[in-house]
Amino acid sequence: MKKWDKLKFIEENGVVAVLRKVNPDKVNDVIKTLVENGIRVLEVTADSENSYDIIKTAKKLYGEQILIGAGTVLDKETAKMAVDAQADFIFSPSLDVEVIQTANRYGCISIPGVYTPTEIITAYTAGADLVKIFPATTLGPGYFKDLQGPLGHIPMMPTGGIDANNMGDFLMNGAIAVGVGGSLLDQQLINSGNFEALGEKAKSFVDRFSEVKACK
Repeated sequence: MKKWDKLKFIEENGVVAVLRKVNPDKVNDVIKTLVENGIRVLEVTADSENSYDIIKTAKKLYGEQILIGAGTVLDKETAKMAVDAQADFIFSPSLDVEVIQTANRYGCISIPGVYTPTEIITAYTAGADLVKIFPATTLGPGYFKDLQGPLGHIPMMPTGGIDANNMGDFLMNGAIAVGVGGSLLDQQLINSGNFEALGEKAKSFVDRFSEVKACK
């Protein structure tokens, strides 16, 4: 899949599941459950155990059914390791131009974390494909709406505090996708092996995204 097609894939599927330090014994079952219930874009944080092996395994198992990338990438060295693991995209919680450049150098989607209009423009000018507004709920959906006037040409997504109740507000105010962590990846469900309930959670996010998309 070409880079442009991957960007469209993210926009079309809309819900990015953030897997942070998931129990290594259960992570493959978690990914299987998410994929079976409609989640097609997954982020594995670089600080997770065996993060690069998880990415490689998922790529082999699901191919172009999914996009899977690396998150919490703080420097160019970690970005290169993610590229070598065949990550489809690189998420960062902050703006680091060298991380953006490394991703672009190897044809990997770059999604840096930004907060202010200045950071958004700086990231996009440096070559970011999409910017992650973080922490999003601190700013709220109205912030996304306000940004659409001067910066509506820059694709944006919120992460940090996104759940099934507020994601629609962000999407209706300019976000093209949402990053979802703890509100979906319920550690209690995962640790107890209750993948049926986890699957229901995943489906609720997918269904909500489809509802909002149909209204836009």
